[in-house]
Amino acid sequence: MSTDTPGIDPLEALRAPRDPACDVFLTGPVFLDIIFTGLDSAPVRGTESWARGMGSSPGGVANMATALARLGLRTALAAAFGDDHYGEYCWDALEQGEGIDLSMSHTVPGWHSPVTVSMAYEGERTMVSHGHEAPAPAPVAGTSPGAARTTGTTAGAAAPVFPQCPPRARAAVASLAPGRSEPWVATAARDGALVFGDVGWDETGRWDLDALPDLAHCEAFLPNAEEAMRYTRTDCPRAAAHALAERVPLAVVTLGAEGAYAVDGRSGTAAAVPAIEVETLDPTGAGDVFVAGFVTGTLADWPLADRLAFAGLTAALSVQEFGGSLSAPGWAEIAAWWQLIRTCDRQDPAALERYAFLDDLLPTTARVWPLRRAVPTIGFRQ
Repeated sequence: MSTDTPGIDPLEALRAPRDPACDVFLTGPVFLDIIFTGLDSAPVRGTESWARGMGSSPGGVANMATALARLGLRTALAAAFGDDHYGEYCWDALEQGEGIDLSMSHTVPGWHSPVTVSMAYEGERTMVSHGHEAPAPAPVAGTSPGAARTTGTTAGAAAPVFPQCPPRARAAVASLAPGRSEPWVATAARDGALVFGDVGWDETGRWDLDALPDLAHCEAFLPNAEEAMRYTRTDCPRAAAHALAERVPLAVVTLGAEGAYAVDGRSGTAAAVPAIEVETLDPTGAGDVFVAGFVTGTLADWPLADRLAFAGLTAALSVQEFGGSLSAPGWAEIAAWWQLIRTCDRQDPAALERYAFLDDLLPTTARVWPLRRAVPTIGFRQ
């Protein structure tokens, strides 16, 4: 984390000398996100639409990596970065701005960064993306430390550390896809990492849990309501969560404006937490922020309801800012929200009690600092 942020370590009481140096490991593509907000409606063919707001920020897997790092987790990311200004900006924003460990990442010479244009309107978003799959880093022996950013290797190494050998970590976040298995997931789980499985829309239309081979290695599975019901052939998100809990230890189903519902398959415990009502500026990356909040609470060994409440809170704070990665809240923003909400008139006592666990986590005064935010262009000099 940046040295300007409050020094809150949610795992401080649990750390031991022989614990992994990495709290959470993840991998995936990094995009440059260009976000347009303030659109009154969807763009119409043959017309020009003007947006009232715009932001640029690292996207893709960077959304979740940043959200994890801003919550104080020691985060490591293995990703390919384009050999262009976009890639340089994303690398520096993540490594220098957020303190994310990129030692397993690499820059690909001559490869341009993937780009996503996101248009937010009516509480939703439409995205257009362009990019090409990055080539795997070639094994290079005897690489000097200064060249590690380009080759993805360390000094004297005969091959990249990842994906042959993921780092030992407390947790890992895996993006599950039908028919695809990532060998590093099984290795991470075997080495003691709790694997949190995220998932996207099944373009095959089969919605078959058996087509997600890495689900067998997951500690938790976090689909949205529509995905959960399709995978379980149910017509109720809560029924879907209970069905999923027969396949994974923790099933978490996000319900959009209705909050989230989770079932602990080991104990049978279930928890439901309503969403926090906020005015949405840009929902880009909110799902990633939710997962990061839930991972944080799980590693900190909080009760299931507290994990859900915290995940929902972080996601709600994120949608009030531009962009995906740089909209993720830090502890100072969480503390500021908690102080503010307790001074508002006519607060529901039960709602306040739901977040009372924050009292033991947050500083008595919320020290505000300037988080790095998405800006219209990435070319400004400090």
